[in-house]
Amino acid sequence: MAVKIRLQRHGKKNFAFFHIVVADTHAPRDGRFIEQLGSYNPNTDPATIILNEERALAWLKVGAELTLVTRRILSYEGVLLRNHLDGGIAKGALTEEQADKKYEEWKAQRDAKINAKKEGLTKAAADKAKAAAEAESKVNAERVEALAKKKAEAEEVARKAAEEAAAAKAAAQAEQAAQTAEASAPAEEKPQE
Repeated sequence: MAVKIRLQRHGKKNFAFFHIVVADTHAPRDGRFIEQLGSYNPNTDPATIILNEERALAWLKVGAELTLVTRRILSYEGVLLRNHLDGGIAKGALTEEQADKKYEEWKAQRDAKINAKKEGLTKAAADKAKAAAEAESKVNAERVEALAKKKAEAEEVARKAAEEAAAAKAAAQAEQAAQTAEASAPAEEKPQE
């Protein structure tokens, strides 16, 4: 019976996550499996990987095949490196302490890269939020300035209209005063014929 370490799809459309399983090569993708080794969620940034490294290493040592994606996942988690180092110990090229030291150094470098990526993502998100807030405050300032300008123009138009109304009223009063003065003045006598 050929055995593969592969992914088993779960979740919903456009939001899938995967179980990492050991299954017979003839079993359906989401069907029967021998053992579940962990899970892989590509929807987070960085992707969330939960893996039982000891069991994955044990299955590799007994000859389980890997799919392309699970090979990358196990490499990312260091299971393939651990398998390689254990092969070196078996051949006598390394001692157990040297292998453990190399593995721990690699793990520290990988954790540093992951933390740097997480910090970069949080910093980028903070910078993006700051830039959005600055852009919003700039737009708000422009709106306030435009409203103040519009209000000043409206006040100027209202002042001019009030001046014109006052001038028209004064002219009407002057004309009315002239008419009343003309009407109250003694009528000129018309020459008789």
